[in-house]
Amino acid sequence: QVQLVESGGGLVQAGGSLRLSCVVSGRTSNTAAMGWFRQAPGKEREFVSAINWGGKTTYYTNSVKGRFTISRDNAKNTVFLQMNSLKPEDTAVYSCASHRYTAIETMEDAARTYDYDYWGQGTQVTVSS
Repeated sequence: QVQLVESGGGLVQAGGSLRLSCVVSGRTSNTAAMGWFRQAPGKEREFVSAINWGGKTTYYTNSVKGRFTISRDNAKNTVFLQMNSLKPEDTAVYSCASHRYTAIETMEDAARTYDYDYWGQGTQVTVSS
């Protein structure tokens, strides 16, 4: 059974940084595109970033461009989200998800939640002002 486990969340002051990790288990090798989503209290789940299997194609929602960087280590079945210059509005539960395809073709495809077939439980990120 495929499992995704996130880590790296926590409490940080505005302007600070965190690095989230998502380890995928249950697969000999993780060839799926991967995504990060977040959900703040009282709000809908929001797409944050995605990365194709090869790691060369990435997608970001506008609000995190230039501050967040997604990457992956396929040898370790791990996906990362480096978050810099954090803002209070970044506060949310961050979840990683495994896409049903190896490559995502468009930003619209990256943000479509029903194309992700496995999800982690999430890790809390809280940014204080």
